[in-house]
Amino acid sequence: MIESEAQEIQKQTEINIETFCSEIPNKQPYKFEMKLSVDDSKCFFLKPNGCSIYNFRPLICRFYPFELKFDETQQTYTFTATTECPTLNQGKRLTQTDFKLLFWLAEKKLL
Repeated sequence: MIESEAQEIQKQTEINIETFCSEIPNKQPYKFEMKLSVDDSKCFFLKPNGCSIYNFRPLICRFYPFELKFDETQQTYTFTATTECPTLNQGKRLTQTDFKLLFWLAEKKLL
């Protein structure tokens, strides 16, 4: 996640950034990675009744199971899907408009 998102989560939850995420090098624009809970190796903020930070969740969570990647050689962005999501291909089929909205959100947060 980007630094401003980690700061917002810290502000909203009053939990220190170091408690819920770790710094990651060379993953621009992302600076932090969410830690997993010790009990079940799931997201630190994923509780039995859902995401406890849903209203201010980071961009990467809003994209899941997709990831926005920048190709430096072609100077283009692409969305890729992770295969780790157990419900991939079971939800609404996303349209070009859906991806444009996600990209707009990324531009707004990252620029």
